Amino acid sequence: MSGLRITYLVLAVIGAVWPMWHFVVHFQSGGTLPGLIGAWLANDATRGLTADVIVSGTALGIWCVAETLVRRNWVALVTIPATLLVGVSFGLPLYLFLRTRPIT
Repeated sequence: MSGLRITYLVLAVIGAVWPMWHFVVHFQSGGTLPGLIGAWLANDATRGLTADVIVSGTALGIWCVAETLVRRNWVALVTIPATLLVGVSFGLPLYLFLRTRPIT
C-alpha cells in the first residue's frame, strides 16, 4: 500500500473517531438530538460552519456517484452513508482511499 493511501486511511480513521467522540460525549452527558441540532444552529458562526459541511457533503456525494458510474468502483458508494452518518471528515478521506486502490 502506498504512503498516500496510508495517509488517506489514517485521516479517515481520525475523521471518524474525532467527531464521533464529541457526539458520544454529548449524548452521554444527557444531550439530545434536538439539542445537538440546536447547537449546530446556535449562532452565525456555527450556522456558517454547518452550511459549509452540508454543501461539502453534498458535493462529495454527487462526485462519488458520478465517478462511481464512470469507474465502476461500486464499493466507493459506501462513502455516502459514511458521510451522512459521521461527516465529511470521514467520508472524503475514505473515498480518496477507496478511489486510489487498483481496480480489477
